[in-house]
Amino acid sequence: MTRLYGRALYGNRCVDAAPHGHWKTTTMLSSIRLDGSTECVVFDGAVNAEIFRINREKMLAPRLRDDDVVVMDNLSAYKDQKVIVLIEQRGARVLLLPAYSPDFNPIEKMWSKVKQILRSIKARSQETLLKAIATALDAVTAQDAKGWFASCGYSSFQN
Repeated sequence: MTRLYGRALYGNRCVDAAPHGHWKTTTMLSSIRLDGSTECVVFDGAVNAEIFRINREKMLAPRLRDDDVVVMDNLSAYKDQKVIVLIEQRGARVLLLPAYSPDFNPIEKMWSKVKQILRSIKARSQETLLKAIATALDAVTAQDAKGWFASCGYSSFQN
């Protein structure tokens, strides 16, 4: 990932180097709690319903607690009824967001911070990318998470 903007002294051009060429898709599936803790898995390629279901079974479901609320956006892979039933069997509730509503999804705000850090690190290999992702996720704090949940309108999280 490369930065989207830069700064330079007045009258000077802002210059940066970025490699050109073919890139491949790297997907991160993650969750965030109000205390700022995150769980993340990184893999090559795009997500589909099967990958999402396996991820939620292995990563999310074992960590769910009674009365948790799982907020998911409108990606078709997320609407898998098996995943929804799995989450609800753990005592949690599923909140499916309407289409095009990132303003209601706290994890979108987390990704904004994570991507900003990834761009500044300029990882150019898979190994450095994985280390950079860990560094970026470690930068997410409980204060960040509380602010993101509150800004998305989840008023019970403002305390």
